[in-house]
Amino acid sequence: MSLSDAPARPRHLLIVDDDDRIRDLLKEYLTRAGFRVTAAAGGAPARRLIGALDFDLAVFDVMMPGEDGYSLTRWLREQRGAPGRTPVLMLTAKTEAGDRIEGLRLGADDYLGKPFEPEELLLRIEAILRRSQERSEPSGALSLGRCAFDAERGELTCSGEPVRLTEAEVALLRQLARTPHDAVDRLELARDSVDPSGRAVDVQVTRLRRKIEDDPKTPRYLQTVRGVGYRLAPD
Repeated sequence: MSLSDAPARPRHLLIVDDDDRIRDLLKEYLTRAGFRVTAAAGGAPARRLIGALDFDLAVFDVMMPGEDGYSLTRWLREQRGAPGRTPVLMLTAKTEAGDRIEGLRLGADDYLGKPFEPEELLLRIEAILRRSQERSEPSGALSLGRCAFDAERGELTCSGEPVRLTEAEVALLRQLARTPHDAVDRLELARDSVDPSGRAVDVQVTRLRRKIEDDPKTPRYLQTVRGVGYRLAPD
């Protein structure tokens, strides 16, 4: 992303890392890429910033003294309104598959291991923002039993109450909502996800079923199509 390609309103990023050197380097690099960047050295100042400012995306280091990135992500997803929907990219030296899956379960949208190339971080940030800004979706809400999904707004309600979704979950439901009742290839759904093998999609589907389905173990609306992928089957 060059400065000439930057949007009229610079996207506002929150960087949370206890390492002063990494935090300063990221702030400088991402600012030069056209973003507005605010940085915090830990969970407590990050919480205060999130309560006072609007962010388009947050980058959390996992291994921090005091509150780690997992706890901070869990707290963020519990917040109401726009703050709770803020996309999260986890940045950490913990690169085991189980650590990545744990981050996704808590509501992270992507996961990048240290050391990393700054360009890769930038590309991942752009991919998350692209998914969250998608506007070419069909209008109107799809009925999913007691739930309804409005693809244009990216909103899920169940029994008339709003249900919090991560940006990755919104993007997945929107992809499936484009062709309701038709199977969508699992690898196509995973194309811009944290794990192009499809494991991240499987985790997101499991989490969405807990929110949508009366019985997540026998899904009625978010169905598995064996050997292909998934399909959304609205009423």
